[in-house]
Amino acid sequence: MKAVLFDFSGTLFRAESAESWLRAVLREADLTLSEGELNEAAHALETVGALPGGGRPPRLPEGLDEVWRTRDASAELHRAAYTGVSRQVPLPDPRLYDALYDRHMLPDAWRPYPDADEVLDALRERDIAVGVVSNIGWDLRPVFRAHGLSRYIGTYVLSYEHGVQKPDRRLFATACRALGVAPEDALMVGDDRRADGGAAALGCGVHFVDHLPVTHRPDGLRPVLELVG
Repeated sequence: MKAVLFDFSGTLFRAESAESWLRAVLREADLTLSEGELNEAAHALETVGALPGGGRPPRLPEGLDEVWRTRDASAELHRAAYTGVSRQVPLPDPRLYDALYDRHMLPDAWRPYPDADEVLDALRERDIAVGVVSNIGWDLRPVFRAHGLSRYIGTYVLSYEHGVQKPDRRLFATACRALGVAPEDALMVGDDRRADGGAAALGCGVHFVDHLPVTHRPDGLRPVLELVG
């Protein structure tokens, strides 16, 4: 292998908890809920799948199906999808739904998995190129910079910048071209078997990791080093 392509959420980084997410937004808005109310609202937001990078919504509000299906194709659709889902949960101020969406784009809302730096550094030592291929509706580059991982990334291929979503093979092909490698010399690493598995149609190798909280997956990326040889 000459290159490794990584997914973002659930692979290299994990979003903060719904409780931390809501607490930060309430603090910024100078609003207060009792601990019981806060925990209840955070649990409800998590349950409906309102936190981008968290769980999948078990159901969607009426009329949101198509927006949700294409959410990663543009910044506008991404915001509309997630604020639409979050509005299923009553909050004390209607401005909080957009504030929650804005919060999730901040570097403070994300944590790298414990072995991400170690694995990326080892790949660089082996002269293996690294790219990020993500279904997303906003620019994640500041997250990598803030956490000191941008120095490892040779290219970012973000769905909303190209108007297509994984598993569309064009995204993986774009990353391979940018890194100057043939698809058969690249390994795609991700947590979504459908989306990230689309790289196999192009001829890339594929490896899946579990989408778990940061504290529950201390070394899930290390097998990548064995796979690339």
